[in-house]
Amino acid sequence: MACKTIIWLGVIVLWGVLDKQGFVHGEPQVPCFFIFGDSLSDNGNNNNLLTSAKVNYQPYGIDFLTGPTGRFTNGRTGVDIIAELLGFNNLIPPFATADGLDILKGVNYASGGSGIRDETGQNLGAHISLGLQLIHHKVTISRITKTLRRNDIAEEHLNKCLYYVGIGSNDYVNNYFMPQFYPTSRLFSLQQYAGVLIDQYSLKLRALHQLGARKFALVGLGLIGCTPNALFSNGRNGTSCVEEMNSAVQIFNDKLKSLVDQLNNELSDAKFIYVNTTALLSGDLTSAGFKVFNVGCCPVGKNGLCIPSQTPCQNRTEYIFWDSFHPTEPVNKIAATRSYKASGPFDTYPIDISGLVQQ
Repeated sequence: MACKTIIWLGVIVLWGVLDKQGFVHGEPQVPCFFIFGDSLSDNGNNNNLLTSAKVNYQPYGIDFLTGPTGRFTNGRTGVDIIAELLGFNNLIPPFATADGLDILKGVNYASGGSGIRDETGQNLGAHISLGLQLIHHKVTISRITKTLRRNDIAEEHLNKCLYYVGIGSNDYVNNYFMPQFYPTSRLFSLQQYAGVLIDQYSLKLRALHQLGARKFALVGLGLIGCTPNALFSNGRNGTSCVEEMNSAVQIFNDKLKSLVDQLNNELSDAKFIYVNTTALLSGDLTSAGFKVFNVGCCPVGKNGLCIPSQTPCQNRTEYIFWDSFHPTEPVNKIAATRSYKASGPFDTYPIDISGLVQQ
């Protein structure tokens, strides 16, 4: 499968909608925005952990207003852009530093290297698994309740928030497809493993619902078999993706979409949507100005992350990948825009984020 035709984006019709300062802010469409996930959303929670999965150094953040922050890209992440589209004047702070009244508008719990399973990412060092992110959210709820002084007011506030959950890639990249560290590929077929992940995921989402969440955006996995890391690790010449990894993604995503239907049927007071990352990020990219598909913009080390203080490419708008795993800000812009306001019938299901926040 040619990388240039299936890697990351669909035919782009929204290019240019979002520029670095191009957001009109008003009253936020939801009072608060809570984010759970991995390095695609992490904005600094790993900075003080003993882990190789942290990027609070240059050239990360080269296009971000305040420089390196712990975001795994050159500029803004997808959830940064979604926050701006929702009307927030300030980006959602990481749990590691969130304090004061800021938490009333939301908290980002995402942690690079984390997964649905607790052991996922242990090969990288310390991380904050999805289960631990839920524990951190309980801490936030206690602080919000204390600030608002009434349980019922706090509950009403939390019911109106948007809960964005994008996780699962590391359960493959830093678990299943690392047999030297984890036994999962010997214990489960891809079908079985996806079922195990979805069962564990469902339990955590139901726990989040019990904590007051009512508006859920569940984000599917991208084509992990087309990342520069996957191509390099599997000896590819840059013209084909790793089909087994992409097959794993498709199996997981199909089950996640079915879980959305199940949860919508069983939890009638909540609304769940599925964000179809492979639809947002597939197709011919050259018409959108992208030219480099199989390597990242920055020089990388053995771990696939940018080498500290090395000079990245100058033509960042032409690169899909920033390092060996993570997309550049231009890719994040388009994916975030299409998840917020779908431009095709397969982008989101059953509605997009802009529709979800109106529920």
